[in-house]
Amino acid sequence: MNSLFLCLGAISAFLGVSMGAFGAHALKNILSPDMVEIYKTAVSYQMWHALGLVAIAFIPNASALVHWAGWLMFAGILLFSGSLYLLTILNLKWLGMITPIGGVAFLSAWLLIAIFAVKTQS
Repeated sequence: MNSLFLCLGAISAFLGVSMGAFGAHALKNILSPDMVEIYKTAVSYQMWHALGLVAIAFIPNASALVHWAGWLMFAGILLFSGSLYLLTILNLKWLGMITPIGGVAFLSAWLLIAIFAVKTQS
């Protein structure tokens, strides 16, 4: 087990639940409906990838591919969800340019896990 990725996943999930509650209670009457949807997307992606980090923590015989996948998944949470949180809360539209970088980090992480799975099948 990789306790670092387990810890990062647990903290990310904790913060995802916190951000979801904050959005549902403090922001729903402040943000426009479009911004609420963007905020919800940030929470959703953070939670799914927090669970991904927890799963990565328990992959047995993990190689460098899995290790990199974990770091890319964590970077994706910071860049994708983080940029969307800041975009919606602070109304900083330019942060939308950072969001796709986080998306590419997510995609890369999942691809590395798939490659690892194929390589270990052999």
